[in-house]
Amino acid sequence: MASIHTLSTAQLKERRQKLQEQYNRFKSQKLRLDMSRGKPCPEQLDLANGMLELIRPEDGFQAKNGMDTRNYGGLDGIPEAKELFAPMLEVSTRELIIGGNSSLSMMHDTIARAMFHGVYGSLIPWGKLPVVKFIAPTPGYDRHFAICELFHIEMITVDMLDDGPDMEIVEKLVREDEAIKGIWCVPKYSNPQGITYSDEVVDRLASMPTKAEDFRIFWDDAYAVHHLTEEPDSLKNILAACKEAGNPNRVFQFSSTSKISFSGAGVAMMAASESNVDFILKQLSVQTIGPDKINQLRHVRFFKSMDGIQEHMRKHAAIIRPKFERVLSILEAELGDRQMASWSQPNGGYFISLNTMDGCAKAVVEMAAEAGVVLTKAGATYPYGIDPRDRNIRLAPTYPSLEELTTAIEVLCLCVQIVGINKLLSDKEEYSA
Repeated sequence: MASIHTLSTAQLKERRQKLQEQYNRFKSQKLRLDMSRGKPCPEQLDLANGMLELIRPEDGFQAKNGMDTRNYGGLDGIPEAKELFAPMLEVSTRELIIGGNSSLSMMHDTIARAMFHGVYGSLIPWGKLPVVKFIAPTPGYDRHFAICELFHIEMITVDMLDDGPDMEIVEKLVREDEAIKGIWCVPKYSNPQGITYSDEVVDRLASMPTKAEDFRIFWDDAYAVHHLTEEPDSLKNILAACKEAGNPNRVFQFSSTSKISFSGAGVAMMAASESNVDFILKQLSVQTIGPDKINQLRHVRFFKSMDGIQEHMRKHAAIIRPKFERVLSILEAELGDRQMASWSQPNGGYFISLNTMDGCAKAVVEMAAEAGVVLTKAGATYPYGIDPRDRNIRLAPTYPSLEELTTAIEVLCLCVQIVGINKLLSDKEEYSA
């Protein structure tokens, strides 16, 4: 079919009627399909079931330094867990803190501590300042934005380009405004577009002059090893770049095994300069006497090495790659030549970013929900839930079965077309009036 924009009013109405008939048939099936969050499917979770058998009394509970993992202590994690995960973030064990099950919790707590106590090198706690601002590259991760909202941190949106955030704008903002204390980054297979930051962007983030001396990069490397292809994207080491630029304390790195082992029982980690780590550990010593070291030990015994993690992730990719391929093939077949939508084609991560025609995303999500297909809320990928162009929808292919996913995307494509035609007809009526 030719571009929808070349059709006459009569042709648009005829096309809409046929699409509506298809939509109504789906609606009559009373579907209950949910692809609103990027969750691993049960088959992915099953890959790590063997981990549950690795902590037995006969095997012992001691870490390599003799620590009894059942007891208090080990504030920054057991030594072998630090040795296992340090290569994943390309840092030394001295620059790494192994925490509980959630990197999101570590990010939240890092912000909370900064608000109450400042960061290493702060002259004053952020919470005592008149205003605190963060740069939010968009589209982005809704839970990052939720943390800022919780702490009343003002967010400044900056567009994501093909190689990362628009650095011309970022550099100008941080150079001129002392209230800007941080930037959120999902640097590899970004949520939701699947973009990996270029070496140039990493270097510019590391070296850019900032008016705030205590400016921090919140580097959420959630998808560091989540490749979909045999030729994965590469990401330059941000901590090394900051050191080279003379700003060793600028970055906080975060990651976890939430989508590697078990989403509710993984291992989270945070990396930073040794000065940052020492500063944080002093505060953590008041908050906790140590994380779940038994869980850390089972992860070490299961994965054994970085090679073990990479082999495990190839099994994940074998499960979810066909789902991404199915979504992309349906989008291309149903929308590819109609000029009604565009979408990302990521090499890794958990999402596909879909852009409808301007002003259509909310209506598409609502229409899909009426047919029993739950998508991520329109606007969720923007601060305060407001997409200024009302066009971005985050697609999460991993959790549904291939059959369910096929149905869900077919319904989505119908909704994109029907809502888009309605928009075109409305625009034509306004123009003729």
